Amino acid sequence: MAKLISEGTIELDRGVSVYSCAAAVGKMESDGPLGNCFDYAAEGAELGLTTWEKAESTFQQYAFDIALRKGKLIKEDISFIFAGDLLNQCTGSAYGLRDTDISFIGLYGACSTMAESLAMASLFADMRLGEYFAAVTSSHFCSAERQFRFPINYGGVRPPTAQWTATGAGCCITSVAEKPPYVKRVTIGKITDMGIKDANNMGAAMAGAAYDTINRHLLATGTSPADYDVIYTGDLGQVGSELMCELFRRDGTEISHKHKDCGLMLYDREKQDVHAGGSGCGCSASVLCGHILPQIAEGKLHRVLFAATGALMSTTKVQQGESIPGISHLVEISDAL
Repeated sequence: MAKLISEGTIELDRGVSVYSCAAAVGKMESDGPLGNCFDYAAEGAELGLTTWEKAESTFQQYAFDIALRKGKLIKEDISFIFAGDLLNQCTGSAYGLRDTDISFIGLYGACSTMAESLAMASLFADMRLGEYFAAVTSSHFCSAERQFRFPINYGGVRPPTAQWTATGAGCCITSVAEKPPYVKRVTIGKITDMGIKDANNMGAAMAGAAYDTINRHLLATGTSPADYDVIYTGDLGQVGSELMCELFRRDGTEISHKHKDCGLMLYDREKQDVHAGGSGCGCSASVLCGHILPQIAEGKLHRVLFAATGALMSTTKVQQGESIPGISHLVEISDAL
C-alpha cells in the first residue's frame, strides 16, 4: 500500500506499471526532433473537423484508443479515467471521453496535468481500486490561443519569452504488473507564486514551482540529481529552465547537467518559430508517452524524474493585474521494481 514518506511525497510499493501509453500529435510536433516517436501524427491541426476544440477532443480520443490497442485492452477493462486539459471546464477531456462509459475524474493542473493524472492513476492502481486506470490530457495551439491570447487571424506579435502551445495528447494506462516502466514515487506540488504577471512569460511563472517540487522530492527520498539519468520538466522552456537551474545553484546544487525540458525537446528552436519553446498539456504528455516511457521500457533510461509544470492562470485574473501562480507535480519512474 502507498505510504506518505514526507510532506507531499508518496511511495508506492505494489509494482505499479505504466502498462501501455500512446501519443498523438499535430504537424508542427511531428516535424520536430522527436517526430518519429509518436503513435499518430496528423497532417493538419483541424483533423477535418469544424472547430479546433473538436480536433483537440479527437486527439485525446486517439491517444486513449491507441493506448488501449497497444495494451491489448478494451475500454471495459479501464476502471477510472483521470483527464484534464486547458479549455474552460476541461471540455477537451469531457467531450473527448464522453462516450467511454467509464468512471471519469476530471483534473485541472494546467500544463502539469500529465504528471497529475499519472500520479492519481498510479495511486489508484497501488490501492487496487481496479485493474487498469487511464491518465489522459491534451492541448491544441489554436484552441489555447483563442481562449488565452488573441484570435488566430489577429496576427499579434509574440515576445521572445512566449511559448508555443503544443497540439497533441498523451495517454498512460497504469496497472499492477511486472512490466516496466514502474512508477516508484510521486510528489504532489504546492502552489508557488513568483510574482510574474506577464502571460507571455509562463516559464518564469512556473520555475519556482518546479524547483520547489523537485527539491522536496530529493530531500524526502534522500537522493541527489546524480541518482537519476534525467530530470525532466515540462514545460519551462528556455527562460523557465534557466531560472529553475539558478534557484538550485543558490542552494549549492547543480542540476543543469541532468535536466531536460519537454518544451525544449519537442521542437527545434533554430528551425521552428516557437520562441522560448513548447508548452501546453500536450507538450509534456506527448514527450512522456512518445519518448521517455519507451526509452525506459527499452532499458535506455533506468531512473528519471518527470516534473510537469502548470501556470494556474485565467484571462480574467491576468486582465485584473493578478500574478500567475505555478504548480508542479512529479512522478519518479524506473525500469526496476
